[in-house]
This record gives sequence, structure tokens and C-alpha cells, in this order.
Amino acid sequence: MSKRISFDTTLQVRDTCLCLHAQRAARALARRFDEALRPVGLTNGQFSLLMSLNRPQPPAIAPVAQLLAMDRTTLTAALKPLQRDDLVEIEPDPADRRSRLLKLTDEGHAVLARAMPIWRRTHAEIEAQLGGLDVDVLREGLGTLGT
Repeated sequence: MSKRISFDTTLQVRDTCLCLHAQRAARALARRFDEALRPVGLTNGQFSLLMSLNRPQPPAIAPVAQLLAMDRTTLTAALKPLQRDDLVEIEPDPADRRSRLLKLTDEGHAVLARAMPIWRRTHAEIEAQLGGLDVDVLREGLGTLGT
């Protein structure tokens, strides 16, 4: 006793679904930044993760996971190759030995410094591609969904 939805409904979802459009855009942006950052040996996700650690004081795992909208387990897995490549150190928090602090190494800072001109150029190209779209309004709108 299954009821089938019409193909017109499929077209409506294809043309109007915010989730679908956001997923497609996210994948396209991820591919674009992955390709751009390849010369410095980073993916877009690794770049974002390293940038989230570029702070005056090393952060704990929880606030980084929250910023990146990741669960702690996924963040811990994402840190492993960065730690292996000596870009990140994970140290006990002196104030709370149960907590871990995430610290960029000198090599992590160096990789970010090499990546920044690439990120800036790629980001400017993408913004230019968006034509007259107000990217600040876009960022604000997307930001409201992440809270």
C-alpha cells in the first residue's frame, strides 16, 4: 500500500530544497579549496582546522569542535594526520590534566603561512564569481543555521 510521489514533486525538491543546494555548494567549494591547497599538502578541512588553532593560547578540544561543528570523536580523528605530520601537538592542560590542549607547531604555522595567499586568492575568485551577491548577507544567513 505504498503511495508514490509525483515526478513534479521531485523537480520541486530539486529546484527549491535549501539543504540540497547547500550540500551541492559545500561540495563544490570543498573541491575548489582542496585543489587550490593541494600544493601545500592540505585539504580544505585541514586548513580550517589549523586556522581554528591559530590563537594566542592553545584551545581545548571542545571549543574547537564547537567552532567547526564537529563532534569530539570526528575532531580527534581529523587531528591524527596533522599530529603525525608534526603540524599539531596535543598536550595535557596544566590546569586540568583530564583536558587536552591543541597547539600549532612551528611547522603548522609555516604551512598556514604558505596556505594563506592561496586561500585569499581562491576566496576572492569565488566571491567574484558570485557577482552582485552580498556575501556578508550570505555568511550571516548561513551562520544563523549553525547556531
